[in-house]
Amino acid sequence: MSALRRPEVRGRWGEVQLKRVVEMAGMLEHCDFFEQQTVGSGSGDGRRPDMLVRLPGGKTLVLDSKAPVAAYLEAVEAEHEDARGRALARFVQHVRTHIQQLAGKSYWDQFEQSPEFVVMFLPGEAFFSAALQQDPELIEYASAQKVILATPTTLLALLKAVYYGWRQEALAENARQVSQLGALLYERLSKLGEHWNSVGKNLGQAVKAYNDATGSLETRVLVTARKFEELQVAPEGKSLAECVTLDQATRALQAPELTAKMQDSD
Repeated sequence: MSALRRPEVRGRWGEVQLKRVVEMAGMLEHCDFFEQQTVGSGSGDGRRPDMLVRLPGGKTLVLDSKAPVAAYLEAVEAEHEDARGRALARFVQHVRTHIQQLAGKSYWDQFEQSPEFVVMFLPGEAFFSAALQQDPELIEYASAQKVILATPTTLLALLKAVYYGWRQEALAENARQVSQLGALLYERLSKLGEHWNSVGKNLGQAVKAYNDATGSLETRVLVTARKFEELQVAPEGKSLAECVTLDQATRALQAPELTAKMQDSD
């Protein structure tokens, strides 16, 4: 715990705790959340919140981790009640100061679609509990500044709700794609039915042409050629074969999915 007295250690520890919570909620880095991404204008005044969480519908939620625990640690280690009370008072004041600073950044103004609040993450239930015991109006004060205080437990619940929203969004998107694919498949089946009917008609025409040619061959050509046999001038052992016609018609398509477009065109 003594390492947390150093500001850089406290800051990094808070960021690590924040990332652990969002990962526990089932979110993926650079997909559902982004760390240390600069927002704002490109004139050098861009701000870098600890984390941006993507919400369904293109919205963005800003999370910022604060670990002002130096005074809290002093209170824990204090041997006298008066010293403990003074340390806790400083701790609460530090929390209030962070709330003011975070509210002043107006992160929600940096995005076209963003809830008008920022989540301030306190990386320990004990810190939040001690702050509320010392200052029962802390939640109301933060809310008036458009800052929502969150602990690992409450933040996990919030992010679980966001993750559920993403799952529902994904299911809705899948349903839309299935609907589009179904409509496209039905349209292509109708087109295939049109082509198939065309193939059947052409086959029927080919059969008719074959039968007409066979009839002409049998009645107009072969009857004359067989007279060579009667005159005994045909090669010995050779005879002209009988020609037969085709009497099987092609089967017409009956399925409505395949005949719908043909009926519409008719």
